[in-house]
Amino acid sequence: MSAIEQLIAGYRRFRSGYYEENRERLTDLAHVGQSPQIAVVACCDSRVDPAVITDSTPGDLFVVRNVANLIPPCEGKGTWHGTSAALQFAVSCLEVEHVIVLGHARCGGIRSLLEGQGERQENNFIADWMSIAEEARKQALARTDLETFDQRIHACELSSIQISLSNLLTFPWIRERVEKQTLQLHGWYYDMQSGELLEVDASGSTVALS
Repeated sequence: MSAIEQLIAGYRRFRSGYYEENRERLTDLAHVGQSPQIAVVACCDSRVDPAVITDSTPGDLFVVRNVANLIPPCEGKGTWHGTSAALQFAVSCLEVEHVIVLGHARCGGIRSLLEGQGERQENNFIADWMSIAEEARKQALARTDLETFDQRIHACELSSIQISLSNLLTFPWIRERVEKQTLQLHGWYYDMQSGELLEVDASGSTVALS
């Protein structure tokens, strides 16, 4: 069975199983619309699904996914408009009460950033996007307490979450709500090998949520 055939078979199981079992809830969402309280900015990595990790159901989470779960700074040129537009919709239109930046271990985007794969140039979309976390790269490479490259990757993954949290506050409609305490920002880090979920604060300190 090909990969596409597996997807179609999975859809058929969903249609006859989950959909039928939750028809009322799903039909309600279709007619009434969505009203999630939480927005999650997660990585595109196929191994890290926010809904699976948090055991959430349709309608619970407004999910934005991009390479390395980065938040760009607020800028009006449209360079990084996809993530910014999604955030604006979640915060200004849906009025979510929480925004979570969900990073994860063994992130390919962060590894490419640390390895310096490709300089910023025309059509090098990954390098251009990952430049958002350039400061995290510099910090990880400058640390003398890290002995291995994997340790530097881990440190860079955590630092990039801090950068994204800081960048969130450059959006006026986010900063205003945070100051009014109607919106809370969270940094989370998922270790897919151990299954551990950590909370990352503005200083880079972590505490286990699991």
